Amino acid sequence: MIVKKIFVRTSLVLLVLAASVAVASAQERAPMLVTPAWLAEHLHDSDLVLLHVGAKGEFEQAHIPGAQPLLYSDDISTPHDMSNGHMAAGTLMLELPPAEQLKATFEKKGISDNSRIIVYFGKDWFSPTTRTILTLTYLGLGDRTSLLDGGMPAWQAAGHPVTSEVKTPAAGHLTPHAHPEVVVDAAWVSSHLHQPGVAIIDARNTQFYTGKNSGGMSRAGHIPGAQSIPFDSLFGNDGKLKDTSALTEIFRGAGVKPGAQVVSYCHIGQQATVVWFAARLLGYDAHLYDGSWDDWSQRKDLPVETSPEK
Repeated sequence: MIVKKIFVRTSLVLLVLAASVAVASAQERAPMLVTPAWLAEHLHDSDLVLLHVGAKGEFEQAHIPGAQPLLYSDDISTPHDMSNGHMAAGTLMLELPPAEQLKATFEKKGISDNSRIIVYFGKDWFSPTTRTILTLTYLGLGDRTSLLDGGMPAWQAAGHPVTSEVKTPAAGHLTPHAHPEVVVDAAWVSSHLHQPGVAIIDARNTQFYTGKNSGGMSRAGHIPGAQSIPFDSLFGNDGKLKDTSALTEIFRGAGVKPGAQVVSYCHIGQQATVVWFAARLLGYDAHLYDGSWDDWSQRKDLPVETSPEK
């Protein structure tokens, strides 16, 4: 009887500890979106790292105090093979580089394991900003990263200051915990075509989805069974992401069912990260086909569909 009581008490203690850990873990997860008011309140937090996504000259002219510039095409993507003066055949644009390369890049920006990261665009670089967030998520920092809703325009509209002063941060100390499942390849997409529970979403503008315009790619059209959600339909003219009810309606309109895996693609894997971000915000298990149409259209063994214009 005594042994049984001890066992029961021990079990209860373990359950309480497990619940406490779960609560603590949930509390540590950063919200995916923050407002200018939130950022103003936390701007001087010791663990805060601000990443400004935009052109170099734009950053040098004005940015949120304490921000670090991120030239995403140079800092967080594989370089193009231009050894012959033009892009080599089969070379893909904007692929994720190795985790160790990303670690070095983000450490230079002052990011450490305990950093609270806010990413924002300087003007209208919405999809490069979500691409940056996907990269941080791939590296294992997704639960500590947020998007400043509306970017710097929203920050300025709220009356908060900007500066041209550039400060070099102390180097961070980062331990990558790569999440390769964030991205999928052509083989994965090909094996999941028309599979129940998998929604393949084309984030390009409609003219590219239908096949009217090839966009300079090897073939025109879209992945068979893919549905269209143009990336720029997910945010307003103010650069803010649409509210969850509007986003839910858009995804439902594209036939995305609750509980589905969402796989987005675009031209080269940038615009599709807006769909990826919105899908995560709505609670979907979201992935990016990083090679996107740049990859799929070059593979002559893979099927292509076209659609009539509506």
